[in-house]
Amino acid sequence: MSAYSLPDLPYRYDALEPHIDAQTMEIHHTQHHRGYVDQLNTTLDTTDELRAAGDQPVEDLLWNLGKIPEESRNAVRNFGGGHANHSLFWTVLSGDGGGEPTGPIARVLEEEFGSFEAFKARFTTVATGHFGSGWAWLVKARNRLVAYSLPNQDSPLAAEEVPILGLDLWEHAYYLRYQARRRDYVDAFWNIVSWDEVNRRWEAAEQL
Repeated sequence: MSAYSLPDLPYRYDALEPHIDAQTMEIHHTQHHRGYVDQLNTTLDTTDELRAAGDQPVEDLLWNLGKIPEESRNAVRNFGGGHANHSLFWTVLSGDGGGEPTGPIARVLEEEFGSFEAFKARFTTVATGHFGSGWAWLVKARNRLVAYSLPNQDSPLAAEEVPILGLDLWEHAYYLRYQARRRDYVDAFWNIVSWDEVNRRWEAAEQL
C-alpha cells in the first residue's frame, strides 16, 4: 500500500480561469504533482525504516527530515517537498478569492509589513526576483511572518518553519498562458488567493 496519494483538487480545473487556465491546472495536478507522489512512495518503499517514516503526514515527514537516512534524505526533500508544497498550493487558491484579507491574517500582515499593500509588494518582489525554479513563501518563523523564496521543491517545513501561503514559481505552473512573463502570473495570483484558507493556516500555526 502506498504511503501517500494524490489529493483531489477542491475545485474544477477551470475554476481559476482566466488567471490560471484549465489545461495548466490539469497537467500540473495529474502529471507534475502525481509524479512527486509516485516518486516519494517509490523512495520510501525500500527499507523498513523508510516505510515506517511514511506512516506520518508528509508535513511531519519533512519537519523530521534530519531523521531520514542520509542516502535517502535528498530524495525525500525533493519528492516529499513537491507533494507537500503542491498540496498546500491547491488549497490557497480559489475562484472566489482575491481582494484584501480580513480576519487575523490582515492584522498580522499589517503588524509585520506595515500594510497589506507593503506585504503584497514584498511578496511580489520575492517571487519575481527568484532565479530559476522554486517557490515564494509566507511562513511563520520564530513567531513572526516572513516572506522569502526557496529553490526547487524545498519546503519551509524542513527548516521547522510553517508555510502559510505559497506560490509555485516553476515554469510549468504558468508557461502555457504567460510564457516567460512571470510578473504577469504573479500579478494574476493576487486575484485567486483564498484568504479564508490563509487565515485558517495562520490560526493553526499559532497553536504550534
